Amino acid sequence: MSTDNDDDLGMWDEALDEQAEAKAATEQAEKVELEELKEEAPITADEKRKLETILDIPVTISMEVGRSHISIRNLLQLNQGSVVELDRVAGESLDVLVNGTLIAHGEVVVVNDKFGIRLTDVISQTERIKKLK
Repeated sequence: MSTDNDDDLGMWDEALDEQAEAKAATEQAEKVELEELKEEAPITADEKRKLETILDIPVTISMEVGRSHISIRNLLQLNQGSVVELDRVAGESLDVLVNGTLIAHGEVVVVNDKFGIRLTDVISQTERIKKLK
């Protein structure tokens, strides 16, 4: 019986050590001064009008936890309480899609009893354009 307790205590010690190491790594991060963003050329009235035109276009934003491929037979057997295994590992970031196009990755947060997503990585414009081709 004492070996089970020793194993449990060892696991707790390892977890606490990992937490302490992560905290130490965070504290060692260096502050970096960023340059102030400057506009190279002012936006012309025509460009501003064109930009205003597209700013009100509605888009659909969705967050994808994961995917699974199952047969129709298995799909028809699903009922309340069924579990569908997804292709993601617990704790892995979610995909943020706009009109079906991946634009970022993020993590789930709860704000005022509602789910939200904190963006952790935004896909660059060049990478998004490459995926369209």
